[in-house]
Amino acid sequence: MDGSSGYNQIKMDPDDAIDTAFRTPKGNFYYIVMPFGLKNAGATYQRAMTCILGDLIHHSVECYVDDMVVKTKEREHHLEDLRVVFERLRQHQLKMKPLKCAFGVQSGLFLGFVVRHRGIEIEPKKIKAIIDMPPPQDLKELRSLQGK
Repeated sequence: MDGSSGYNQIKMDPDDAIDTAFRTPKGNFYYIVMPFGLKNAGATYQRAMTCILGDLIHHSVECYVDDMVVKTKEREHHLEDLRVVFERLRQHQLKMKPLKCAFGVQSGLFLGFVVRHRGIEIEPKKIKAIIDMPPPQDLKELRSLQGK
């Protein structure tokens, strides 16, 4: 699942919101939700997700910023695990992008890796790209490869 408008779902503390003030020809404004450009927006969102899903992480949920995987060992328990996760998200008024959600799949892509019942594997397209890459011919190309 993928969070809808990620950071913009986290409400700003009213005392901190004043610090995000900006002026326009139509008046002065400040953010009431976390804007994308703040220095610690990503870390704050991750911390919020860790607090919201804390006891479920590494048991039935894996979460990285706004990407989330609900995993279940037994097929018959999957709906219950999904219900618990959705209740937590609803409780904190967080929404997911429906078009980027897939349910009841046995494998899927998560952060560039293929997650399956056997474990985690590297996405085959990435392996093919590395195999098809020409070997470096000089020191400059080698350093460029190391930087990738």
